[in-house]
Amino acid sequence: MRNVHLRMGMLAGWLACLVVAAWAQEAPAANGTATAAATLRVSTLDEVKAEFDVVPCKNKERLQAVKALFERLGARPEDVTVADFKHVQNVVLSKPGTNNNAETIVIGAHYDKTADGCGAVDNWTGIVTLAHLYRTFKDYPLRKNVVFVAFGREEEGLIGSSAMTSKIKKEQATDYCAMINIDSLGIGVPQSLDNVSSPTLTKLTEALAKELELPFAHARIEKASSDSATFLQKKIPAITIHGLTSEWPNILHSKNDNPAKVNFSSVVAGYRLAAALLARVDEADCQAFREGKDKNKDKDKESKEKKESK
Repeated sequence: MRNVHLRMGMLAGWLACLVVAAWAQEAPAANGTATAAATLRVSTLDEVKAEFDVVPCKNKERLQAVKALFERLGARPEDVTVADFKHVQNVVLSKPGTNNNAETIVIGAHYDKTADGCGAVDNWTGIVTLAHLYRTFKDYPLRKNVVFVAFGREEEGLIGSSAMTSKIKKEQATDYCAMINIDSLGIGVPQSLDNVSSPTLTKLTEALAKELELPFAHARIEKASSDSATFLQKKIPAITIHGLTSEWPNILHSKNDNPAKVNFSSVVAGYRLAAALLARVDEADCQAFREGKDKNKDKDKESKEKKESK
């Protein structure tokens, strides 16, 4: 992996422009005059940093800590559900879209950790990002359904995300527009994990980073995987966004993975980039990010269904 480092002062120039760039259109409100910016709660560096004052360092504490974090950031307790599979538990929050159809975006991060360290980088950074993305969009009228998922047992072989995707029937896969996965921010600039990311989503993410004047890089860790991989197996467009450098082997899965190692500007940069990506995917055609033959098959299926309905 390339040794790339976040420029600590870079955030100041683009924090203020994010809402204008990504959500300039008007959004409906009770009085009919509110703009999109009025319904978005964009988190600050200090707010994100505060989430690392206490990091649950034991796996048995993580699930309840995730639920508590979502509730503290505005989720109703009854809306924070636990999908209890035979071997794993995922924490799930669902936000219905205004289009009233089955089109869905999944945004996820795993909450479990390895035995060593506190799992602050891997992957409390992802959980904090996920929860703050929920707060950002919870009152915003997104077109597509959005499912926020904290996956369990990722470190043991992507068990949580595999459990979720195993319930997606083949004919339902085309309703899933994209999966955005956040895994291990907090050391370097936001990057796509290219070996488990769709080229189309990676290209869009890179373009958004350029638009927002954010640093961005690519990295392939051939023996590594993350929860986006299980969605790719279902032919669902997916991307993993991380924030590692070549120093990651000295931190992840070790006693060194603690809050002191977290670069909070890196976490905020990943959060802002993921927010812009979620907004852009929500505006796009659901099939826009499918690859080659799969995309053509979806178009043929849609055309056939239209003809049969006439």
